[in-house]
Parts: sequence; C-alpha cells; structure tokens
Amino acid sequence: MKTQSYKYDVVVVGGGMSGVCAAISAARQGAKTALIQNRSVLGGNASSEVRMHIGGADFHSSRTNSRETGIIEEILLDNKKVNPQKSYSEFDRVLWEKTRFQDNLELHLNTNIHEVLTENGSVKQVIGIQNTTEKIMTFEGDIFIDTTGDATVASLAGAEIMYGRDDKASFNEEHAPDLADDITMGLTLMFTTKDLGKPAPFEKPDWAYEFTEEELKGRGHSAYGSNYWWIELGGDKLHTIFDGETIRDELLKCVYGVWDHIKNKGDHGAENYALDWVGFLPGKRESRRVVGDYILTENDLKETTHFEDLVAYGGWPMDMHAVGGIFSKHEPTEFIDVPEIYGIPYRSLISKVHKNLLIGGRAISVSRMAFGSTRLMATCAVVGQAAGTAAGMSKMKNISIRDLDVRDLQETLMLDDAFLPKMKLDLRDNLIRSAQLNASKMENLENIRDGVLRDAFDENHGWQDKLSDAFIEAKWDGPKFMKEIYLYMDTNLSRQIMITHFRNGSEDQLEGLSHEIIKSYDLDFYCKGELIKSIKINNNHYRMNKHELSIDADKVVFRPRETYGSDVAKIFEIVIR
Repeated sequence: MKTQSYKYDVVVVGGGMSGVCAAISAARQGAKTALIQNRSVLGGNASSEVRMHIGGADFHSSRTNSRETGIIEEILLDNKKVNPQKSYSEFDRVLWEKTRFQDNLELHLNTNIHEVLTENGSVKQVIGIQNTTEKIMTFEGDIFIDTTGDATVASLAGAEIMYGRDDKASFNEEHAPDLADDITMGLTLMFTTKDLGKPAPFEKPDWAYEFTEEELKGRGHSAYGSNYWWIELGGDKLHTIFDGETIRDELLKCVYGVWDHIKNKGDHGAENYALDWVGFLPGKRESRRVVGDYILTENDLKETTHFEDLVAYGGWPMDMHAVGGIFSKHEPTEFIDVPEIYGIPYRSLISKVHKNLLIGGRAISVSRMAFGSTRLMATCAVVGQAAGTAAGMSKMKNISIRDLDVRDLQETLMLDDAFLPKMKLDLRDNLIRSAQLNASKMENLENIRDGVLRDAFDENHGWQDKLSDAFIEAKWDGPKFMKEIYLYMDTNLSRQIMITHFRNGSEDQLEGLSHEIIKSYDLDFYCKGELIKSIKINNNHYRMNKHELSIDADKVVFRPRETYGSDVAKIFEIVIR
C-alpha cells in the first residue's frame, strides 16, 4: 500500500454533525483543518445511511425559542432552501458541499483511523486506511478533536474512559441505579414505507422474527413507518461496538418481523403499503464517554448550574431507553424532565489526561444520566462548534487549549451566532453601542444593541416593524472606521427545520423557509452626507449575515425589503466593528 502523510493545525476525526461543525468552525478561525470520516457520506446518524433527524434542546418545539443556531442552523437552512423534496441523499450533498468547499478545510472520506501516536501527554499523529484508494494515511496535527462518537481516538490515545451506567453514589444522582454496570442504550435500524395505491402483499423471510400485538404493546406501529426508533438492540448482552455486526443482523430480523406484523397480523391500515427503504447501518446511541476536566451530571441539568466556562447548551430530557430494547417488557423509554435549557462547560470538552485533545459529540465528559440528554445530535453539533472554535483560536493564538481565554472564546462563539444561555455579547469595540439610533418605529429599538442575539426564555430581544415602513439608522458625531458588520435576524427559533421522516418532527414545519426570514435588504453607509457604500442583498436565507468592510462612515442605514412571507421585519442585533 502507498503511504500519504499530512500536517494540519487541527485534525477532526469523525464526520457526524458534531465533527462537521467542529471542522468548519476551526477552519473559519483560520486554522488549516482536516476532517476525517470513515464513511462515504457525512452526518453520522443524520446521513442517508441512518436517516435519523437532528433533535435538540427544543424537544420537538415544546420549548419556545430554544432551537440551536450557529453552524448547525446554517446547514439546516441550506438544506431547507435546496431540498424541498426532503431527500436524505440531498442532505448528504449539503454536508459534503459545506465541508468540501470551506476555505482552510480538507475532507478525507472513507478513511478509518486505527492507530494513534502520543508523546508526553499530547496526541501527535493518527493513522488510518482510506478504503477507496488503498492508501495508508498519516495525519500529524497540533490539536485533535475526537468526534467519532465511540471516542475511538481518545481510547487509542489512552484517555480515561467511562462506559455503562454509573452507580448512584458516583455523582449523587437521583435516577442513577444503585449499582454500576456495563449496560448502555442500543442501536436502531430505521426504515421507511410507501403507499403504492394498490394492494402490496408481503411475505415474511424465514429468518425474520415474529411479533404479537402484546409484544409490541406501548410501541406505536402503523403503516406509516419511519418512526420506529424502539426497534432497538444491544447494550446489554451485545456490546454496542464489538458486537456491531451481530446487532445489525439481529435488527434486520426485528425490522422485517415488525413489518410482517403490521402487514399480516391485524388491521394496521397497511394493505397498500410496501417497504421503501431499510437501513443497513444501525444508528448508535451510546458507547464510550471520555473523562474530562469536568464531568457534567444529572444534578447540573436539573439545577441549571451556571458555568463560568459555558460554551454550549442542551435541553432535551434525560431520555433513558429500556434495557433490552425491543424485547423489553417495559416502556421503550423514560423521559426524565430537564426544567430548562442548561449549559455545557468547556472543561467537559477537554480530555483530562491530554494536552491537545478535545472531545465533541456524544462522548464528552458527562455522567451516564446527563448523557441521556447531551447525546442529541443538535446538542452534539453546538458542542462541536465550541470545540472547533476553541481549537482554531488556540492554534491561531499559539497557546494551549487550556490557556485559551474562555471569555474570548465565548464572545467569538456568540459573534458566530452560537447561543450561550443567559450570556450577552458585550464587545468593547462594537461601534453600535455609541451610536445615536433612529428607526421607523422607536419601540424596543435599544434591543438591537442589548447583546442578546435572539428571543430567549420567553423574553423579547428584537426590534420589528411593518416591512413596508421598516428602517434603522445609526449615526455618530464623526466618521468611524468600520471593518465588518453583523446582522442577526429572525428565523423563528420555536419551529423545527431539520430534515426528518418522523411525524413529530415535521408536523409544525413549513414547506420551504420560515416566513420570518428577511430575504432582501439594503445597507447604506454615509460619510458627511455622501453615500459611500451600498450593499444590496437578495435571496438571503440565513439568520446571521456578516459583511466585510473597510470604510470610514458616520451613518449606517439598514432597510429590509422582502421576507419569505411575513409582512413584518424583525431583527435582533446589529454589531459594527
């Protein structure tokens, strides 16, 4: 085999949603970044190979104004724009395009890392094989981010690992079991069905299991398909990593057995339905967790602990699946309430025993109870953005990941539209703070510089007016040098926008983009009464837009011209630096 060697500032291993967001954010900080994925597509459980939707803190819109922003929203808005057919293959393309054409980022697909070299507490190299080219690939890096889900890099590097259920005494958690064990949640194979408009007989394969109505009690099943996350196995008798192939085969027996029950045993309204797609890559929920500088616990989630080093957040309930999966006699899952969205500290992203290894995705440093919430993909995505931003900043400032100024990291994350609960963006060089403001409507005008970039916790932090009248004007007594302007607009953060085949993920979604998004707007810059620069934006579909400048101006006018359907224009914040 040929050997090919690479040198990067930041190496991200694992191309799920956390890895994608980590790699993009590191590259945008200016770091030369690699994203290594062992599959031919990106997205992990959200890819066309698994087809699970990207749930998160909003808990299917049950928490208002809680949907994740930043890079994950940017990706989902791209998908809403180009993929009205809701094709998971098109979503693969969106993720490939987003990474493949990102400056400072190189993508290595079909590359499985199997060896890690360390020296004096630092990861020096990861080594793998690219299946499609038969090349041995060596990646040297200054900072590494493990977003493999299974903590593969961390484990090979000698990190301290947690696996299975912690006992009650370990973290004094109310819902933890009395005794620790190696039990984890299992894996699931997804499937979809199609209405053919005429009878579609189904003959059960000899190898498939059989299920009675009593055995499927508490597990909703109808012809619609695609919502059977409870077809779950592994984590008790079968190890979710080492027995992965056996688990897949057993899941196939379950999928076809459940479909046989729906089609042939009782009236489930399935006469005209046929299987349209059955996955052959199970979606994995749980395996290793890495011990970091801090272990987030159930108590932190329940008490909404305030962390000085807050860099991400979650809000899904602690979602604990029944041991035994589909063969359990219990309810398939137990939702343990999280009272409000909670913070995730930077320390939970740093491998305790390494100098240059960050963790993203589901393997961050959390107790097993807290993991029941933090494992959701949108939460993993914002964790990934935090890890990538930290890695990129550390490299560009030539300091260690532990010496990075956390407040600087937080301001960078917020500026890049990553939401940090109950924190404000308070940039000293934000020129809008010293401006005289005028607008078509003066009510709530101060909200555009209050440092809160979205509505949150049922509090309004935006300014709005009728689209036909709306404008905002900022003036200064003399010219100010401006290098960039940021606009944070409305995308309705109470509505779901992820790609999904599930009914509870699609019922509140609009076809196309949210009506509230400002599609077209003008930015005019004046100096001493003269128009010196005009920016006209058409067909915008993002919440946050950044425009590079290099001008001296004493007045800026923002004027929205068109939305995707709303007769009101709403904006949350304007930042000028």
